[in-house]
Amino acid sequence: MVATVLVAGASGLVGTAAVERFAAEGWEVVALSRRAPELTVPGTVRHIPVDLRDAAATDHAIRSVGPLSHVVYAAVYETAGVVAGWRDVDQMQVNRDMLRNVLDPLTSLGTLAHVNLLQGTKAYGAHLHRIPIPAREGAPRDPHANFYWLQEDLVRQRAAEEGWAFTVLRPQLIVGPACGVALSMPPVLGVYAALCRAEGRPFAFPGGFPGVGEAVDARIVAGALHWAATTPAAAGETYNLTNGDVFDWRQLWPVLADTLGVSVGPDAPLRLGEYLPSRAATWDAIVARCGLRPQSLSQVVGESHHFADACLAVGLERALPPMFVSTIKIRQAGFSEFADTERSFCDALRTLIHRRVLPGPHDPVV
Repeated sequence: MVATVLVAGASGLVGTAAVERFAAEGWEVVALSRRAPELTVPGTVRHIPVDLRDAAATDHAIRSVGPLSHVVYAAVYETAGVVAGWRDVDQMQVNRDMLRNVLDPLTSLGTLAHVNLLQGTKAYGAHLHRIPIPAREGAPRDPHANFYWLQEDLVRQRAAEEGWAFTVLRPQLIVGPACGVALSMPPVLGVYAALCRAEGRPFAFPGGFPGVGEAVDARIVAGALHWAATTPAAAGETYNLTNGDVFDWRQLWPVLADTLGVSVGPDAPLRLGEYLPSRAATWDAIVARCGLRPQSLSQVVGESHHFADACLAVGLERALPPMFVSTIKIRQAGFSEFADTERSFCDALRTLIHRRVLPGPHDPVV
């Protein structure tokens, strides 16, 4: 019997990659999301459009599918501006309720075996204070309000009551080609580069002092999700996840520029959360001139330009505190996939160029 996985949030950064990985591994995949995921590999995928905030619609969608053995919960609700919402109690409650809306109908079906849940470095309080270096999964729960804890408590309770397993993954900055979402850097970088070309100015680093960081390719996250779903020893465990290397934004910048066909200039601090929306008309002209997909600037970047400002430490005159996590635990457990972060960014940008979401180096933006 072929296993069936439900991917909630299937059109997002992780969700799309998860759909592709499980489908490539021969699973039947049910994709839940408001938009259909854009896929590049063949496989058995059934997409059901649904807003997970709507309990009745989610219940109907899941019950219409039939037996489901596994869940990848990759959905997230972010508020406008993104960063401020990380302390918003209402945002936390919505994220808990969305997960509950998925779990409730699965409980009555009685076929669930495993749930994958996603967190991140906010679990260590990285958005609030310095974190231990490296942050390790076995540390006591950081005492701050976070939807991660609400979701995890719900999953632990249901798993204990109903007899299924779960695994929690904590990826660092996730890199992939997803558009129109809240936490995807490549579309923001690509749009910024195109606007720089159109305005005849260099692709200047707009940030402050972000310091050295870690990231993880969405495809690596998808691999870890598949590994956790098929590895009994991963049940009940929490794992940090990175590409396995580190990167510096300023050293990455010329690599991005080369991929996008722009020249690098001196640093020029700029809030992309303000600059990009102010150039919406310029972007529309680029789309028309280059024959790109007819998508508005907001359809391409979503709320991710605000997330980019946070990642690039815009306005900061000193380096952000380091946020390194240990990935020893997941590697000792047997998951060994890795990626080069430079290539992760370049692959995502090239995918967006290939899909005609972003202009290529030789497209006439002016």
